[in-house]
Amino acid sequence: MELRQLEYFAAVADEGGFSRAADRLGIVQSAVSQQVRRLERELGVRLFRRTTRHVELTGAGERLLPEARAVLAAARRTRQVAADLAAGGAPLRLGTVQGPGDRLHRLLADLAVAAPRLPVRLRRLGLAERLAAVRSGELDAALVRAADTAPGLELLPVWSDPLYVALPAGHRLAGSSPLRLEQLGELPLRLAPREQNPPFHDLVTGALRAAGAGPPLGPPFTTLQETLAEIGAGAPSWTVFYEVAGLPSFPRVAVRPLAAPAVTTYVAVPAGAPGPALRQLLDVLP
Repeated sequence: MELRQLEYFAAVADEGGFSRAADRLGIVQSAVSQQVRRLERELGVRLFRRTTRHVELTGAGERLLPEARAVLAAARRTRQVAADLAAGGAPLRLGTVQGPGDRLHRLLADLAVAAPRLPVRLRRLGLAERLAAVRSGELDAALVRAADTAPGLELLPVWSDPLYVALPAGHRLAGSSPLRLEQLGELPLRLAPREQNPPFHDLVTGALRAAGAGPPLGPPFTTLQETLAEIGAGAPSWTVFYEVAGLPSFPRVAVRPLAAPAVTTYVAVPAGAPGPALRQLLDVLP
């Protein structure tokens, strides 16, 4: 079995046909067909049903496709590690969060001073994917915001940032700074559903319970821009957010700091002794 056979098999499955797979791979269709037939003979199963109009995976093909993808992914990682070693060392693979950008920039600047020859690869993934990548070894570490538990991993606090409240500029609380959660108990809260960001949702709702505040729920938070536009133009409501790329400014909307809680960013790392690249990162953490 050759890697190119698995690559051709996956390409045909992705493209739904031998001709389109050949175009994507930049080779002639006969070469793709020949290698897939050889793979089928070696494995002893048919991978595709071929008709004059289309190509589809057989049951065996569906079972074997994830395994082929895993082998190809492992081969790519092996080549990348070899390239990194040839270039002077394995890189630090770090999952990142969105903003505030200056925090990450300062961390990377400190790391560059402490370990100038250490390559750093940043990856932006969703929270669940980020943590899963650290557990699987695809990432050495990942920054996570507000998540104070991550089974199988250690969470080390790195920095904390204030939260901000946005409310109508004409509201009686718009002149208060900082605001306290108990002051906002009667104004409808715009909060995203928990499944979109469980740690942040739990941070806010837990702080509201601790403050004895139970604001009614307003329309859900969508994007920051859309939510602030609706706060400025619609029925009175408020939302809470953290800074990503500077504090926003919207007509008829007041943005005020929240006295508590703050949102903490952690670095999630595997349990046990860190490797050389991860050790370099841990050494520069505040």
